[in-house]
Amino acid sequence: MTELEKGPQGRRRGRGARERILSASQRLFREQGINQTGMDQLCAVAQVSKRTAYQHFTGKDELVAEYLRRFDPDVMPGVFDRTDLTPRERLLAAFEAPTTATQDDITPLCPFIAASVEIPDPHHPARQRAHDYKKAVAARLAETAREAGATNPEQLGEQLALLLDGASARNRALNTETFPTAAAIAAVLIDNAIPTPAQR
Repeated sequence: MTELEKGPQGRRRGRGARERILSASQRLFREQGINQTGMDQLCAVAQVSKRTAYQHFTGKDELVAEYLRRFDPDVMPGVFDRTDLTPRERLLAAFEAPTTATQDDITPLCPFIAASVEIPDPHHPARQRAHDYKKAVAARLAETAREAGATNPEQLGEQLALLLDGASARNRALNTETFPTAAAIAAVLIDNAIPTPAQR
């Protein structure tokens, strides 16, 4: 094996290089941000050479977009695909606090919001992915609101999507738990939007 066929520290580059790069990007982008993470650091953590990294991704922009594509490809299936909950309960389940941080960690910011804040170019592939994801979340909330009998499901979906994003940003800014408050506000919005049997 020649030196060019080896990664850092002489390790053989296996077929898992792409996954290691994506795994490293998930950790580093979440911990320190997209702009603060360089390709040299990513390659070191992933234990691949830069040459290998650029064989899998044309550049950092493509890597960031793929990182977001993989983050939640099915748009909160742990909430919206639950068959053990009523539609109303699924709407409220969207506000269960994320459990990705330990007590000592800084509360993680939604990666789609983080990417939108860090990347100013609205045509950047990561910004496009963030835009599409946020629209998909609102659409799934609206669809569930429709199932729950909301009189204006699109409006309720947008309201709940905005509330989710606000809770995520405030959570990070204050490093405190804001989702219980958001859930209480969501319950009021949901109750106001879904007529009781006597009102129908």
